[in-house]
Amino acid sequence: MIDPTTLDDHAFAVWAAERAGAVLLDVRAGAHAAGLEGKALKDAGDAAAQAELDRVLTLHRPDDAVLSEEAADDKSRLTAHRVWIIDPLDGTREFSEPPRDDWAVHVALWQDGDLVAGAVAQPALGETFHTGRPSILPPRTSERPRIAVSRSRPPAFVEALAAELDAELVPMGSAGVKVMSVVRDIADAYVHAGGQYQWDNAAPVAVARAAGLHCSRVDGSPIVYNEDDTSLPDLIVCRPELAEQIVDFVRRHGTE
Repeated sequence: MIDPTTLDDHAFAVWAAERAGAVLLDVRAGAHAAGLEGKALKDAGDAAAQAELDRVLTLHRPDDAVLSEEAADDKSRLTAHRVWIIDPLDGTREFSEPPRDDWAVHVALWQDGDLVAGAVAQPALGETFHTGRPSILPPRTSERPRIAVSRSRPPAFVEALAAELDAELVPMGSAGVKVMSVVRDIADAYVHAGGQYQWDNAAPVAVARAAGLHCSRVDGSPIVYNEDDTSLPDLIVCRPELAEQIVDFVRRHGTE
């Protein structure tokens, strides 16, 4: 049995994300019997994963602040030295459509100005990507660049970017899954400007940085976390060799 008090922050992020992931798999497995589908299943997943993460953080990291999508924003985090930034269920739509696996749990730790640990669990895939054992970025396996995009609402500017780079668009679910697709060499870039929040990308960015990927705002500036305004509307995560081309495109054409 794991004693969470003995885990370093990297290992704790993994353990917490996987605990929430296990709860989500249980909710999904029992959905039919419980009569849960659509919005009801999304809400049940959000609530169950939030409850589990709140429980383990309160019990095992009681002195740390928390910023979560599914909880009220306690502004005391702004003066805290350590803040866990969590998304208990990223990709609720995909979660509510079994057997889709493109949904995730995000657990990141911000400490004294920057992200220092993170884990992205993809429970239905049986995988957790994390900063404790960073992924090794493999050589690119595709001749044409691949850009991860939303399967329901890909932004128009990304289509123009793909045309300029002669890139292929790869539709998929949650933000975390899209970032992990770059880590996993399923895509070569994820470029987003349609609106996100700090919890949507903190853990994925921590994991992507550890793997050696370029991570920035769309104008090339650094991504800053634990800000008063939780909105973090845009980002680029890509293989380093594509960063200059993508940032230059956005500077010339914008994101409208």
